[in-house]
Amino acid sequence: MKNTSLTITTLALGVFGIITTEMGIVGVLPQVAAELDVSPSTAGLLVGVFALVIAGSGPFMTLLASGINRKTVLATAIAVFAVSNAVYALTTRFEVMFAFRIIPAVFHPVFFSVALATAARLVPSRDATRATTRVFAGVTVGFALGVPLTSYLAEHLSLQAAFWFGAAVNLIAFLGILRYLPAMPVERRHTYGAQVDVLRSGRMWLTILSVVLVFAAMFSVYGYFAEFLGEVTGLDGSWISALLMAFGIVMILGNFAFGALLRRAAIRTVLLFPVLCLAVYVLLYAVGPYAAVMVVAVPIWGAVHSGGLIVSQYWLSREARDFPEFGNSLFISFSNLGITVGTTVGGRLLGAAGPRGLAWVGAGFALAALVTMLLRLNLDRVERRRRSPESTQAPTPATLAPAEPA
Repeated sequence: MKNTSLTITTLALGVFGIITTEMGIVGVLPQVAAELDVSPSTAGLLVGVFALVIAGSGPFMTLLASGINRKTVLATAIAVFAVSNAVYALTTRFEVMFAFRIIPAVFHPVFFSVALATAARLVPSRDATRATTRVFAGVTVGFALGVPLTSYLAEHLSLQAAFWFGAAVNLIAFLGILRYLPAMPVERRHTYGAQVDVLRSGRMWLTILSVVLVFAAMFSVYGYFAEFLGEVTGLDGSWISALLMAFGIVMILGNFAFGALLRRAAIRTVLLFPVLCLAVYVLLYAVGPYAAVMVVAVPIWGAVHSGGLIVSQYWLSREARDFPEFGNSLFISFSNLGITVGTTVGGRLLGAAGPRGLAWVGAGFALAALVTMLLRLNLDRVERRRRSPESTQAPTPATLAPAEPA
């Protein structure tokens, strides 16, 4: 199909814009708190509410949109993100910014799920994995460039300039979708009941719980990145922006590493992640006050942090392989519930005990995630003993595609 490569790049740009909108706020929370005259923990709600809305609405919105032309869905969703960023730049009231964190969050999982499925449809089946990984690369590039660039613009120009940047990226993606994506009416549609049926399994819910805990472990600390480095380590805004950039760049490399580990020993890699997460948080607590050591520790943190995305995507995909689009929405929804839990608990401790104690919150969530994963694997062992031996089909490469780096 003509312009297919440019279309897929446009979808990746849309994912980049969405991640920049969702997570760019992390690096500018101190400026938001000062500009809107609220406390840091109150400003942190802007991260949590976004994730909570995704968690609550994701699968249902994806089901509702499953019969609508894919181009219409994608263009509408990304337009909402462009408008919301413009509102962030213009408003001086926390209540308004809070409301416009809720509105785009409703469209977030729909864009992700549809963009991944659309990319696969645009190319021959043999190239579907490569196409979806290119789209999903927008996530890691968003962390590597979008989040730190938002922080840099807020520090060196203004908070408004940072939000106008987000608006511009999403507007370009919107125009690209209108220009390059063909009309894509839905040709074959699964029933709502068949898709929702995957939630009847107790094993699925144990898997979902472990995903929630993994993301709570990640974002109870990362959600307050700027506060930790500012108050515990004593770094200024320029250093924080630079370390956010380093964190994101290392995340791209970390995705490659964890992807390779998953292909070699999937279950061991899944169990390895919370162990590494626990070790990193102990390290952060120990060296947090020492700036020179933290400059080295932050990239290590970023490398481990990157694994949460791909590991959780693989872990959940094992349970929803028959309905990948709905499975993607479940992953997006419940990973964001984990973000909400993590940032909320972290925010409470931030006010009570200071940012250094966040490391222990993250470590606790990581330990809980490991225990939940082990319980889930034990159910498999019990079931294998109850039935006659039979081969278990591993997830196809396409199942892993959304979480692998391009």
